[in-house]
Amino acid sequence: MSDKTTHFGFRNVPVGEKSQHVRHVFDSVADNYDLMNDMMSLGIHRLWKRYAINMANLKPGERVLDLAGGTGDLTRLMAPIVGERGHITLADINAAMLNNGRSRLLDKGVSGNVDFAQVDAEQLPFPDNSFDLVTMAFGLRNVTNKQRALDSLYRVIRPGGRLLVLEFSRPTALLKPAYDFYSFAILPKLGQFIARDESSYRYLAESIRMHPDQQTLQSMMEQAGLERCDYHNLSGGIVAIHRGYKL
Repeated sequence: MSDKTTHFGFRNVPVGEKSQHVRHVFDSVADNYDLMNDMMSLGIHRLWKRYAINMANLKPGERVLDLAGGTGDLTRLMAPIVGERGHITLADINAAMLNNGRSRLLDKGVSGNVDFAQVDAEQLPFPDNSFDLVTMAFGLRNVTNKQRALDSLYRVIRPGGRLLVLEFSRPTALLKPAYDFYSFAILPKLGQFIARDESSYRYLAESIRMHPDQQTLQSMMEQAGLERCDYHNLSGGIVAIHRGYKL
């Protein structure tokens, strides 16, 4: 891969075009995103997200950036914890996903301590040391330059704050054959049946395989300046929760 290309699933595309391809995928799946997550994970993604929030050790009054927050699942869980004295910024690069998240949160009565921002993870517009916690669930693998994004995340975390990344990762060798079969034989067909979009869900499966494995991502977080980095596998490594602190 040259310096001027990057991966979009299993294809190489010009660096400047990847964000457009990713935007097209999420424009396509936004309205069915939660339904498809339930179908893809048999509902387990909700347990993964709850477990991640428990690991975040969130406290009342804290300020949170829910980056790549999509339809607002994490924000909905975190808003009651930070309370009226706290604040959450739900941010996403994709306008369709962000609008979907805003509508869903308003429908559930979550609004008073939440605002919304359309941002690029690689170039966050927030001041240095703005947030006690930054979360990023199932979004980092879609970023063009992941190291640049992690550097940007580190900048906006306040000293003493932390980053939590929930992302698909590398399953155990025992699970891998069945997981690969499901990802490439079943998942795209579900996408076609439910969302009338087979190619977007094939990309989602491919993007998982191109994402750094657990140890590589931990090293990238350390390179960004985060300390006490660790990760916790869930569901046999199908997903992993990475944590790091700005000390």
